[in-house]
Amino acid sequence: MLVFIIRRFFQSIGVLLIMSLLVFLGVYAIGNPIDILISADATQIERARVIAAFGLDQPLWLQYWLFLKNAAAGDMGHSFVYGTSAMGLILERLPATLELAAAAILLSAVLGLPLGLWAGLRPGGIAGKTIMSLSILGFSLPTFWVGLMLIMLFAVKLGWLPTGGRGEVGMLFGVPLGFLTPDGLRHLLMPAFNLALFNIALIIRLTRAGAQEALTQDYVRFARAKGLRSRRIIGVHVLKNILIPIITVVALQFGSIIAFSIVTETIFAWPGVGKLLIDSIRVLDRPVIVAFLMLIVVMFILINLAVDILYSVLDPRVRLSEAQA
Repeated sequence: MLVFIIRRFFQSIGVLLIMSLLVFLGVYAIGNPIDILISADATQIERARVIAAFGLDQPLWLQYWLFLKNAAAGDMGHSFVYGTSAMGLILERLPATLELAAAAILLSAVLGLPLGLWAGLRPGGIAGKTIMSLSILGFSLPTFWVGLMLIMLFAVKLGWLPTGGRGEVGMLFGVPLGFLTPDGLRHLLMPAFNLALFNIALIIRLTRAGAQEALTQDYVRFARAKGLRSRRIIGVHVLKNILIPIITVVALQFGSIIAFSIVTETIFAWPGVGKLLIDSIRVLDRPVIVAFLMLIVVMFILINLAVDILYSVLDPRVRLSEAQA
């Protein structure tokens, strides 16, 4: 395992370098932040002073080299707008996004697994067909529309839940978390469900397909021939063998949820990194944009490593030496 982790570490360094170059060039190409941050009435001397202060007067290759040098030391630059550390701004709002993403993943697993199992074990029943039909809606309905409908129904019409915001938070090891308070939990429900809807549908279909395939395998037939109860067959033999692809999807979707939580955070005014990214793009705050995207890359790398290690735990037939191929 140690050899595998070391190899993955060096692979990750290469991925980070390539992605950092692509991200840096991409952010550089979308526009000049000086045109937004400086008033049109500013003199050329004032413009030149601000450009020099931000380091934008340097050649692009030198800007990238300085970025790599500072990033290696843990400095992702300072925000053009706020004047503070870009990574500090992100880490300040990251707990809110992580809480929302974790709630969405938990909701996806809690609803998706049992519904998918039910549909897979009883594919011809009315309930199974209904579940699969509803899962298509989960794939099809746009996130922004679902979010607006949730607000209209549960906040405006029924008045059960707040329209947006994070609400009151509690502290756990110095980290503010909304689910620790009743008010924070009420604020969390709608955005978490909105973010989880696609993943619920995805897990339902994966679980159904895996369950139907597992039921035809010899080890399930042998378990039935031994007289094992259906509950044990499903819980031990079927569910355990279909967890590997589901864990892969759930883990990768966790990173995707964080990366693409922008729409949900904007609709529900959730104070996370997604909303910060939107605000930064509007003013072309390059350090914040680059720091956010690089953080997402690192998270995906770590998630993939964790998934490979979990493979060997769940299924001894899967070796880490094979996972690296």
